Amino acid sequence: MNELKKYNIINFENIYVNYGMTTVLKDINLKINSDENWAVLGPNGSGKSTLIKLFSHDIYPNTEYNFKKEIFNKDRWNIFELRKKLGIVTNDLHNRFLYQGANATSIDVVLSGYEGSIGVFSHHKFSAEQYKDAEDVLKYLGLLEIKDKKVAHMSTGQLRRCVIGRSLINSPQAFILDEPTTGLDIKSKQSFLSLIQKLAKKIPIILITHDITEIFSEITHVALMYDGMIYKQGEKDDILTSENLSKVFGLELELKKENNRFFVIPK
Repeated sequence: MNELKKYNIINFENIYVNYGMTTVLKDINLKINSDENWAVLGPNGSGKSTLIKLFSHDIYPNTEYNFKKEIFNKDRWNIFELRKKLGIVTNDLHNRFLYQGANATSIDVVLSGYEGSIGVFSHHKFSAEQYKDAEDVLKYLGLLEIKDKKVAHMSTGQLRRCVIGRSLINSPQAFILDEPTTGLDIKSKQSFLSLIQKLAKKIPIILITHDITEIFSEITHVALMYDGMIYKQGEKDDILTSENLSKVFGLELELKKENNRFFVIPK
């Protein structure tokens, strides 16, 4: 997947996070390497969204505890620079384009990755090389034929791909994808998961999800979240068991696998 020397993407030890007096993450220990693809799986309210904010430096650990919080082997980052190296695609970002950048075209969405903006503005100046790179990204994503299509007229799947392209333009060293198929119909979901599988062969992926059907064959490791903690983590086949899933989702479940896809049924 990554031909360069292996490096740490995430290296967290003994991290606690508080919102006011409430502890929302407890004893987070997580190490993710560049030759791995991870899924962070858990029910709604288990702490997954807070963990993303920890990745993105939007929140910080409780300093009452001795902790380690390193991303790409650094504990301090300029957030703008971090977001170029760590491509984070969330539903919040998708919705910001939908409601604040409706007049942006596909190529505008991709180019806005250079500026960290929602769309492009008159004061943004891009070189011919940057335009060519944006077109190459659209081609890779299967969107070149709609490069002038506005966000307001796109399908959910098309916009989701454009938002991926916005991160790709900066050649990130890893991707974090938050509930990536939310809002997609069955056909669009399969198409989008195929794209993520394609990306995962080139760039390390950290998939944040409550939906086990999103966990594709290229995922190598899984962390299960439960009540603000990482309940278990490790290689996918060791962690994805009926017993573990029943525990974190609070329901007796039987894990099944068919055509390299996981699914669960209630017992």
